Amino acid sequence: MSDSKLLSLSRAIARFVPDSSQVVMGTSLETFIPFAAGHELIRQRKRDLTLIGPISDILFDQVVGGGCVHKIRAAWVGNVITGSGYNFRRAVEGGTIEMEDHSNLTVSMALRAGAMGVPFMPARTALGSDLFKTNTSLKVISCPFTGDTLAAVAAINPDVAIIHVQRADEYGNAHAWGNLGITREACMASRHVIITAEEIVSPDVITSDPNRVITPGFRVSAVVHAPWGAHPSPVPGYYNRDHQGFIDYRTASKTSETFADWQARWVDAVHSSDDYLRLLGEERVAELALNHHVIPEAVDYGY
Repeated sequence: MSDSKLLSLSRAIARFVPDSSQVVMGTSLETFIPFAAGHELIRQRKRDLTLIGPISDILFDQVVGGGCVHKIRAAWVGNVITGSGYNFRRAVEGGTIEMEDHSNLTVSMALRAGAMGVPFMPARTALGSDLFKTNTSLKVISCPFTGDTLAAVAAINPDVAIIHVQRADEYGNAHAWGNLGITREACMASRHVIITAEEIVSPDVITSDPNRVITPGFRVSAVVHAPWGAHPSPVPGYYNRDHQGFIDYRTASKTSETFADWQARWVDAVHSSDDYLRLLGEERVAELALNHHVIPEAVDYGY
């Protein structure tokens, strides 16, 4: 059996996310957003990061507000419920971060190319769009077989992927179910993978259902037990999306001063999952509990 990869969140981020890293997060779109890990980036005052993701919700805005970001490679950054991400907007308008504009599909294909070990992926996406004017990782090419005009999407190989899941064993094998988005591509394209999990379970639980393994354990550098580590985004089977949390953040991030107050309370003063849950409160936690369980049919892996 391999050595345990179980680390505290602070040790995992300190060890595998040095300054100037390229970090991919939020790969399942509006679910599984690794907020706990993102907040640890802010607490450790990481600097000059490049953030990579598809529809990158308020976590990117928070990490920008924390002063951690040099560049973003994404399709969209903001607050899904309320629209604008105020820290992101201030940074772009102030010229303090670089932006590489993508569509959701070009981000997906760039990570797929990285996962496959090829320099680019040919595609028909984005042709005729303005993305080619601002994104140097996209090129117009001619197919060597048909002569068709195609887009070439350059590979992205992040330094680290930070992925939240429902459960993992201590060796890095992890189960995820629900909308996986481009999680598998991100894991396979990245040099390091940090898994944050709602539960740490025995390897027997993972091997009982191999189709749910999101990435092989040998590709994982660290496993972190992080209950409620994706709040306020939802985790299927564990808790619902906290719509009020996104609305509250909209109000708290309207100015740099109010964001600093939010960061002091919700990030800098929090050092564990227990701290976070106490701050969230028992009533709020209860409100986000599942109201309706949907259990899939069992499968038989017998031989």
